[in-house]
Amino acid sequence: MAKSSRENGPRAPAAGGSLSGTRESLAQGPDAATADELSSVGSDSEANGFAERRIDKFGFIVGSQGAEGALEEVPLEVLRQRESKWLDMLNNWDKWMAKKHKKIRLRCQKGIPPSLRGRAWQYLSGGKVKLQQNPGKFDELDMSPGDPKWLDVIERDLHRQFPFHEMFVSRGGHGQQDLFRVLKAYTLYRPEEGYCQAQAPIAAVLLMHMPAEQAFWCLVQVCEKYLPGYYSEKLEAIQLDGEILFSLLQKVSPVAHKHLSRQKIDPLLYMTEWFMCAFARTLPWSSVLRVWDMFFCEGVKIIFRVGLVLLKHALGSPEKLKACQGQYETIEQLRSLSPKIMQEAFLVQEVIELPVTERQIEREHLIQLRRWQETRGELECRSPPRMHGAKAILDAEPGPRPALQPSPSIRLPPDATLLTSKAKPPKQVQKEQRRTKASGQLDKSPGPNQATVVTASGDACPPQDVPPKDPVPQDSAPQDLAFHHSQESLTSQESEDTYL
Repeated sequence: MAKSSRENGPRAPAAGGSLSGTRESLAQGPDAATADELSSVGSDSEANGFAERRIDKFGFIVGSQGAEGALEEVPLEVLRQRESKWLDMLNNWDKWMAKKHKKIRLRCQKGIPPSLRGRAWQYLSGGKVKLQQNPGKFDELDMSPGDPKWLDVIERDLHRQFPFHEMFVSRGGHGQQDLFRVLKAYTLYRPEEGYCQAQAPIAAVLLMHMPAEQAFWCLVQVCEKYLPGYYSEKLEAIQLDGEILFSLLQKVSPVAHKHLSRQKIDPLLYMTEWFMCAFARTLPWSSVLRVWDMFFCEGVKIIFRVGLVLLKHALGSPEKLKACQGQYETIEQLRSLSPKIMQEAFLVQEVIELPVTERQIEREHLIQLRRWQETRGELECRSPPRMHGAKAILDAEPGPRPALQPSPSIRLPPDATLLTSKAKPPKQVQKEQRRTKASGQLDKSPGPNQATVVTASGDACPPQDVPPKDPVPQDSAPQDLAFHHSQESLTSQESEDTYL
């Protein structure tokens, strides 16, 4: 799917001419006749008089090409349990990625709950970290006018992206506006790459699950980390991966590999749309979502596995090859795949069990790169190395960590006084006060067991009995106080060491 700024189809003339690069210009619809032709049905369909159309749980119009029939329904109780587990993972993401990444991979293979899929994709792809590292960047790009060369092409492609989904059915609807904003922002973010038509379905799928700003940063991660070089001008990366796919096919299905070799069918003829759109335009929608769940977690090896499974089951037996006598018949066989091999449960299980690893892909990549350099010279596009999944991306670009705040082990009431080594404990102060009072009363006592109490008016009251007290030697008191003080300090220090 090559980059192009040529005419790709009929274009609806805008009321005020071509797009100026702002989303408001999208809302300016064409004339009435063209509006009836382009305006379809869906969430924006109430304004178009199509409110009676039924929408499936994915947002597609029931009965349209994108809608599906009978689906595998997850029991509600199981779904709630999965949601609870995913909420715990997302709220403690760094801990889970560091210590329990295999568990995350298993849960992605089972399928992310629909209510948390958009949030999970952001965490898995590193789009959330990118957003935190670049606050306000998308708004800045969104307010910029953009390059007219790319704006014209983007505008023509908008109505082709999932035209039977409720978000993208009508011109000027919120879905097409956000899609225009995301694609335009990427042309400004990476002006050396510009816009490639295969980016539109990727961005559209992301917008079905998250707002425009988050979708933009996830698109950046897909283009730069998962599939680097796929959307460059020469499409060199996709050509290399086509050769890698064909080489891996020899080990997975020798029958299919031999047939394609005999027919001299270049891999680009059947795998370009598969890989560049991540099967968003090939598989049933439930299968697309399950593949994307695993893709964001494990990386491009999932795309290779899906392609190998489709080739194996479409061309991997002599019976199936009877209808593929020539190039044309073989290509048609791959374009109209059997619904059975694309069915969600069957396809996902086959993908999980297929033994194709990152190491094998990288080994084949080096082999094919060496052959490329021997026959064609050096690559013109120097794309960064791709990351094989969420773990590799997180290790390469760790998210910002909050500064550690001191948290005391022992919490005191607000009115409490913090004891120091020089301060005397309250109990010690009370004992000293009682001893001082007792000493004074003994000096003024009329008898050994009596004391005279003077009232506020100055009258003397009858003597009252006072319990006898042992006299405290003055020279021994400082030693006792010092000893008691040292014991208190030691106990406080031991307690502090124990908590810390």
